[in-house]
Amino acid sequence: MKITLLGTGTPAPSLARQSSGYLLEIGDDVIVMDHGPGAAHRLLEAGCHPTKVTHAFISHLHYDHMMDYPRLILQRWDLGANKIPELKVYGPKPIAELTDKAVGPDGLFGLDIESRVSHQASLDVYTSRGGVLPRPKPKPDVTEVAAGDVIEGNGWRVVVGEAQHFQPILECVGYRWETPEGVLVYSGDSGGVPESMIELARDADVLIHMCHFSSGMEPTQAYRDASGSHMDIAEIARRANVKTVVLTHFIHLLDRPGVLEQLVGEMKAVFDGNIVIGRDLMTMSLNIELPHRVD
Repeated sequence: MKITLLGTGTPAPSLARQSSGYLLEIGDDVIVMDHGPGAAHRLLEAGCHPTKVTHAFISHLHYDHMMDYPRLILQRWDLGANKIPELKVYGPKPIAELTDKAVGPDGLFGLDIESRVSHQASLDVYTSRGGVLPRPKPKPDVTEVAAGDVIEGNGWRVVVGEAQHFQPILECVGYRWETPEGVLVYSGDSGGVPESMIELARDADVLIHMCHFSSGMEPTQAYRDASGSHMDIAEIARRANVKTVVLTHFIHLLDRPGVLEQLVGEMKAVFDGNIVIGRDLMTMSLNIELPHRVD
C-alpha cells in the first residue's frame, strides 16, 4: 500500500494545506478517501490522473471532505470516454441522494451533462477521445455504508467504524483498511476519546487522525468531543496499541513555528509510538520504523 496525503488542512483556504483528501494505491486499485476542496489538484500533483481512480470512500458530508467529489465523477466520466468502469463510491447516508443531486438528470450539473451527451460539438470531442456513440451519462456505483459494514476488495478489506463528530445531524464514519501488508485506519473527523475509534484502530500499523486543535483551546466540551485534540489522539493511540499516528486536519494556528513540534513532544508523554506531522503530498507505506524525531 502506498499512502499519499492530498489535503491536511481544514475548510479554511490555504496554499500550504488543501482540505481533506487521501490517496491509497493497492495493487491495481487507486482509491481516494475524502475529496475536499483542493484535493483534486493535489491528486494531479501526486501524478495521478482522475481517470485512474477506481474507488472513493467518503467519511461524512462536510464540504471540506467532499466538495471535489463531483469534480472527480465528472472528470473521470468526461475524459474516460466510457472506456473505464464507473467509479465505486462508499459513504454514509445520504451520499446516494447527494450524488444524484449533483450529477443526476435534475442535479446541479444535469444540464451540463445533457449538453455533453446531446450537442454535436461535445460528441465530436467524445469520439475523438475514443468514445463510441451513443454517449451514456455518468452513473457512479454508490453504496451507502454504516458502522459495522465490511467491504471486500481485491487484496483489501474495509471495516466501517463510527467516528464521533457531528451526529445526529451528519452520519460520520472512519475506515479500517486490512491488507496482507498490515492495517491502516482513517478516522475521518473524530473528536474526544470514543470507544468506537479505539476499537477501529486496534493494533493498526498506521492511524491517520484529525488533529484539529491543541487540547486546552476548546471553547466548550462539545467542541472537544466533536473535533480531534492532540492529547485525545495520544490516548486513543496508546489504548489501541497503534504503531504510528499521522496527524492531519490542522487549523492554521497550529502551523506557527514550533507549535506542532511542541504538540508532538507532549503526546510522547502518553504515546510512545511514531508520530508523523502530516503535510500535503507526503507519501508513506504501512511500515514506518523511525525513532522519535522532530524535523
